[in-house]
Amino acid sequence: MTSASIAWSASDRYEPYVGRWSRVVASEFLDWLALGDGLAWLDVGCGTGALAHTILERRAPRAVAGLDRSMDYVAAARDRTGNARASFLVADACRLPLPDERFDVAASALVLNFVSDPRAMVAGMSRVVRSGGTVALYVWDYGEHMELMRWLWDTAAEMDPAAAELDEGRRFTVCAPDPLFLLFARCGLSEVEVRPIDVATPFRDFDDYWIPFLGGQGPAPGYVMSLDEQRRTELRERLRRALPTKPDGSIALSARAWAVKGRVE
Repeated sequence: MTSASIAWSASDRYEPYVGRWSRVVASEFLDWLALGDGLAWLDVGCGTGALAHTILERRAPRAVAGLDRSMDYVAAARDRTGNARASFLVADACRLPLPDERFDVAASALVLNFVSDPRAMVAGMSRVVRSGGTVALYVWDYGEHMELMRWLWDTAAEMDPAAAELDEGRRFTVCAPDPLFLLFARCGLSEVEVRPIDVATPFRDFDDYWIPFLGGQGPAPGYVMSLDEQRRTELRERLRRALPTKPDGSIALSARAWAVKGRVE
């Protein structure tokens, strides 16, 4: 599996994988930003609309615009948001087809590490935000504290050392405090801050953990589905034995996202 083979198209498969946890992080992210009502927001790489929906629920925005490269995700975001103040379009996060200084806030959830040019994405977000406005985003801490993926990759690497090369923790080096701070600073943003957001990611049982990896949405599920049936079964059973399972069958894991924000001069 290569990065080019990563699939981001089936919204119904994304939701049970990490979409459900993104919604939990989005609420804490908005609390940290502590921005007022009546603002115009841009959601870059909106996916299935988790962040846009949370903005509409938790704030009283004047408008929320979302964009994503996936037509399927944009359609899902429109359907799930269902609000006259929200609009969505298909577009590239690194080439925003929007005028300068149109928004008060540009935000993004779990997208930065998947774009071809992270600096172009953040620079574009800064360009479309008015002076004094906010640019902010969050990404998973793949290397250390995104436990549902860490268990998968660490177990896969025990079976096949080559799997370690596909591990998001190795590949997505921008998903850490220092790289995020430097990226925002180099894009001309001021008052840059980075903080962790930790959330619980409980699973009802092993199937609740395992089945989303069969959806093929993202690097880890893509890897799982690239295995032949015998190797996939071996990986499944190794995970079943390794995961910290409670007597009732539930599995209590946690996830950390790194959030960063800055002010447009």
